[in-house]
Amino acid sequence: MSLLQIKNLIVEFPNRRGTLRALDDISFDIAPGEILGVVGESGAGKSLTGAAIIGLLEPPGRVASGQILLEGERIDNLPYERMRHIRGRKIGAIFQDPLTSLNPLYTIGRQLVETIQAHLPVTAQEARRRAIDLLNDTGIPAAAQRIDHYPHQFSGGMRQRVVIALALAAEPKLIVADEPTTALDVSIQAQIITLLKNICKDRGAAVMLITHDMGVIAETCDRVAVMYAGRIAEIGPVHQVINQPSHPYTAGLMAAIPDITVERERLYQIDGAMPRLNAIPQGCAFNPRCPKAFDRCRQDRPDLMAAGATRAACWLHDVQAGVAV
Repeated sequence: MSLLQIKNLIVEFPNRRGTLRALDDISFDIAPGEILGVVGESGAGKSLTGAAIIGLLEPPGRVASGQILLEGERIDNLPYERMRHIRGRKIGAIFQDPLTSLNPLYTIGRQLVETIQAHLPVTAQEARRRAIDLLNDTGIPAAAQRIDHYPHQFSGGMRQRVVIALALAAEPKLIVADEPTTALDVSIQAQIITLLKNICKDRGAAVMLITHDMGVIAETCDRVAVMYAGRIAEIGPVHQVINQPSHPYTAGLMAAIPDITVERERLYQIDGAMPRLNAIPQGCAFNPRCPKAFDRCRQDRPDLMAAGATRAACWLHDVQAGVAV
C-alpha cells in the first residue's frame, strides 16, 4: 500500500498572456519508510511538486487537474484549515534555508512546544519534554539548556537540525525535504543525510528528498525520479538510474559528474538549456538537446514506459514500435 500517490498532476500558473503549465501530468508514489529522491536542473519542477503536496502553492499557481492522495485520502482539494491540520500532523516539511522556517523572535523551545500542542493532545510540560527528546534525537548537544535559545544562537547545521525536529514534532507519516543540505558544508551534509535515513528506519516515515545533488541522492535514496521541464523523465531504483540510466537526459546528468578515476581535460556538459515554460518544444521537451533524438521525438511526447529496471519517458524504449535499444 502506497503512503503517497500522485496521479496525473498538472499545476498551472494563469497570467495575462495565457496559462503556463509548470507540472505536466506527473504520476508517482512513495511507500511507507521509503526515501524517494527528486532530482533535476533548476526550474524542472522539483520544488513545485513538493509545494503542491504540502498545499503551499504560491498564487496564482493552482492544481489544474490530477489527484494527490495521502493514505488513500485525497488532499489536493481540501479547505485551508483541514489542510493546515494535515500539514503538521501527517506531512512534515524541511526547507532549504532554516532561517525562513524559524521565527527569530521566539525561542526554539516555544516554537517546538506550540507545534506539538497544535497537533497532539498533550500538556505544555509533556510538550516541552517531547521537544527536548526531539532535539536530542536530531543531535543537538545539551538539548535541555539549548531549548531556551533563539535561532540566531545556533549555527547553520544546528538550525537545520532544529527544523528537522520541528518537522518531526507531530510524528508525520511523510516528510517533504526541499534541498535540506544545500546551504551546509560537506561534513554537516553527511550528518543530516544520516539523520534523515535514521528517521525512516526508526519511525517508518517516508521522505521525498528534493535536491540537485546526485551524491546526496546516491547516498540517501531508495528510488529516484529525474525531472525535466515539468515532467518525469525517468524513475526507478537509485543504483539502476545512476549506473545504467535509460533516458538520454539522465545519462547526460551522470556523465557530468566528475570521476576521480578518469583523467579528463574538460568536464562533460549537456549542450543548451532547459526550455522556458512558454517555449516548451513539440514532442519530447529534451529533443533539442538530445544526441539520440529522431523524427518521432520531435512530434510526439512520450509517457513513462518500461526501460529495463526503470521507467523512462523516451521513444528509444518503445517496444511496440520496434525501436527499443
